[in-house]
Amino acid sequence: MSKPVILWFRNDLRLADNPALAAAAETKAPIIALYIFDDPLMGAASKSWLHHSLKKLSEDIDLTIRAGDAQDVLNDIIKETGAETVFWNRLYEPDSIARDTKIKKDLKDAGIDAQSFKGNVLFEPWDIKPYKVFTPYYKACLAQDHLIGAPVKAPKKLNIKKLKSDTLNLVPARKWDKGFYKVWEPGEGGAYSRAQYFVEDLMGHYKADRDRPDKDGTSRMSPHLHFGEISVRNLWAMAGPHAGSAAYLRQLIWREFSIQLLYNNPKLAMQPLQEKFARFPWIKNKTYMSAWQRGMTGYPIIDAGMRQLWQTGWMHNRVRMVVASFLVKHLLQSWQDGEAWFGDTLVDADLANNAASWQWVAGSGADAAPYFRVFNPILQGEKFDPAGKYVREFCPELKDVPDKFIHKPWESGLKLDYPAPIIEHSAGRARALDALAQMKNNQV
Repeated sequence: MSKPVILWFRNDLRLADNPALAAAAETKAPIIALYIFDDPLMGAASKSWLHHSLKKLSEDIDLTIRAGDAQDVLNDIIKETGAETVFWNRLYEPDSIARDTKIKKDLKDAGIDAQSFKGNVLFEPWDIKPYKVFTPYYKACLAQDHLIGAPVKAPKKLNIKKLKSDTLNLVPARKWDKGFYKVWEPGEGGAYSRAQYFVEDLMGHYKADRDRPDKDGTSRMSPHLHFGEISVRNLWAMAGPHAGSAAYLRQLIWREFSIQLLYNNPKLAMQPLQEKFARFPWIKNKTYMSAWQRGMTGYPIIDAGMRQLWQTGWMHNRVRMVVASFLVKHLLQSWQDGEAWFGDTLVDADLANNAASWQWVAGSGADAAPYFRVFNPILQGEKFDPAGKYVREFCPELKDVPDKFIHKPWESGLKLDYPAPIIEHSAGRARALDALAQMKNNQV
């Protein structure tokens, strides 16, 4: 009987278009389908999603789950089973690269065949030359779309060898209210259901509706992509032939842009890409930070977004930009603190996307919005949630406020159980611009 091979699942919790799984199946050997939990710093929301995703995957394949240092677990299973080959799909975060590089070298030195594959991106970060401006990167990707390749179907038959699993204590990582379960269906089946619904029913209006949090106008595929319940290549192929796909495919390349930024700038989540922002005069204010986190700033579009995040583990992308701008400009809290909160509370907490996006808003990143562009939270609400539908969903204490005042309820004359604005908009904007001037004048 042939010796088993190890298929190491990571952020690729699916059977379809999984190159590592396909390679393992081609060996005809018994496959140890292994997931190793080795990230004690994973955010609470991500842990909850992972719990459900692993549960769904275990319904489709006899999954072996272990916890501990990845290299130690692999070595233990190799000793236990005599496996001589390990397959996995590549990851691109700095810690993952360092870990996987060492594991591959040590396995090969020990006579174990270690093979890795492109399973989580459209383009390898080294396939496209580094860019810090999106548009030329986007054009370069389109010019080399032949590198994407066609999705691979799930193997028809798998010979799985299941081993004893550890019990993971991932849930309750936090106590979700009904909002999470109303919005999400983790797992490969849920990913494909949502993708099909978006592509067939929503994508034609995506360009017009994507900035409207009061509408179901975005794909909501980000957590499914992060955990690899659907491959970005499969999503690209599903969306491509449909009307209105160009705007959405552009967003998938934004995801690639963030990945290559992190790959080429490993400290992206810790240090500003533009060095001058290292001397920006951020302040530390626990009252500001707490009000922002709890959705109690007194600005309805901000508070609705932060409550949506807490209740569902996700926030509409337009609102993410507005709440991030408010934190780093009106409140002068550092983007690193905002990035850390999102990292803990988002089910789609992706290091590359999260860090690149926060730096974009803060003005310190690649192709960034200039810091002096300060979103007015009242006008943003009026423009993108004109009737206040989104605000009323997550701030029910404002349900009786007329549309005219829904984004400035302090002018309504009503007695409300809702806080006054934590800072007046013009004062916050002026303070932000003063801080920018201090940085430019080297006064800090």
